[in-house]
Amino acid sequence: MAFAFDTLGYAKHPAEAGVDRQQAEAHAEAARQFIMTELVTKEDMRLNSELIVNQMTVRLGGIIVASLAALGVLLRLTSH
Repeated sequence: MAFAFDTLGYAKHPAEAGVDRQQAEAHAEAARQFIMTELVTKEDMRLNSELIVNQMTVRLGGIIVASLAALGVLLRLTSH
């Protein structure tokens, strides 16, 4: 997902605090290039959570099936 990042607005705050304008703009550009690409959105987190829940559901289903199969084998072995 793409983010809108206002580099000019970001650079404005340090420049107003006395940081050289070129340095403030360079910092804003670096933030856009390096930091913003690593951010995770709420949608990313939601999709990842859904994936994990689905994986756990499948694993739990497998465990239940395997347990029932083992129980069936044990019942057959003990019934003779």
